[in-house]
Amino acid sequence: MDEVTKLPTPDEAVEVRLLFLQENMVNFVKQYNLPVVEVSLVISKYINALLESLEDTAAISGEHLPKNITEPWPIDIEGVVPLIDSFPLDRILETLDQDRMDILDTMIRVIINGSEIPFVSVITLLRDWEMKVRIQMAEASSPGHLFSPMDIPEGF
Repeated sequence: MDEVTKLPTPDEAVEVRLLFLQENMVNFVKQYNLPVVEVSLVISKYINALLESLEDTAAISGEHLPKNITEPWPIDIEGVVPLIDSFPLDRILETLDQDRMDILDTMIRVIINGSEIPFVSVITLLRDWEMKVRIQMAEASSPGHLFSPMDIPEGF
């Protein structure tokens, strides 16, 4: 494996490990034109799993997690009336490409576990993704828009 694609080690700076995760996620999502709904489901899965682990640990220690970790970040969708609640959920779920989602899921898991990235740091990164996904999903005016490729801003 060349130096560019080498998984960061746990002793490297957290920022280096997070950047590696971010770059790999962005590259994969762009390369495979992952639909926003598929990205959303994978991101949601990880946030929920990591958050559950952190909440369990915090409860044992008598600690409380900050809201920027436990709750979705606010989105600005002024003038947009989300229609997603009216979309046929069963048809949307039937159309998902589970293999593509599994690859993204596996890539995220391998990087988090292999680099031993702290869960709080990962959740913070994933909350940023979640915010972008939620904005794009809120702007969807038909079920087909949920299958539009994830819109990733330049420099994200």
